[in-house]
Amino acid sequence: MMEGKLEPLLAVRDLSATFHRHGAPSRVVDGISFDIAPGESVGFVGESGCGKSVTARAILRLAPEGSSIELGGRILFRGQDLLRLDAAAMTDIRGRDIAMVFQDPMSSLNPVLSVGAQIDDMLIRHTGLSRRAARRRAIELLDLVGIHDPASRADDHPHQFSGGMRQRVLIAIAVSCQPALLIADEPTTALDVTVQAQILRLLLRLRRELGMALMLITHDFGVIAGMVERVHVMQAGAIVETGAVDALFAAPRHPYTRALLDAVPRLETGGLDSTAGPA
Repeated sequence: MMEGKLEPLLAVRDLSATFHRHGAPSRVVDGISFDIAPGESVGFVGESGCGKSVTARAILRLAPEGSSIELGGRILFRGQDLLRLDAAAMTDIRGRDIAMVFQDPMSSLNPVLSVGAQIDDMLIRHTGLSRRAARRRAIELLDLVGIHDPASRADDHPHQFSGGMRQRVLIAIAVSCQPALLIADEPTTALDVTVQAQILRLLLRLRRELGMALMLITHDFGVIAGMVERVHVMQAGAIVETGAVDALFAAPRHPYTRALLDAVPRLETGGLDSTAGPA
């Protein structure tokens, strides 16, 4: 490590990901490398199917339902290669050290459990809190993410919340153990424009208050604006351009990056103020 330079929190080296679905292999990530420093916010942008969500899932060694995934390369988290861990050790890291917010909160939440119980379970599993202490913390977390009357709403089930409120609940679960890295995979895709902005402001605020690193996955450069410090542009399973977000917006080098930027009607790089109040 160079003097004065932080060791990466996450160092991905030559990562490849091949899906095996119905016996047919499909390479969806092809030898990508990147770092995320402690507390840093990094964006991954590209069209649907380019491999960005698979990259996020690979970090947690998660395969889509109905398929298996073969991973190659190295995924170093705090110097430990996640691809060499056994299943039990990887389960300990998921949620406690690295957490993920998925794009569809309804399918990510358990419909038969109250939202409070789902936060309780995460806290009890990873922190050893008692059931009573976990419920107190769950109520605090629901309040933190902007759920009104959290003590009462903790007993409600996911179907009793709007889409935006369900996403807030999912974020509360994700940050419950104060992970070092939060992965947000298209966290605003199913939401209307006004609610999208609220959720993005919430993620900015929580990242600042909790000191987390943020890995933001999106197909929309308009979402990247104001959210991250660096951005990786992905196309066909490869990273085709990387840069500081302002510099990349001002002078994109790769034709694919220019095409993505041209598709955004208007960019407001200061549109999401990380110093703004709670969403």
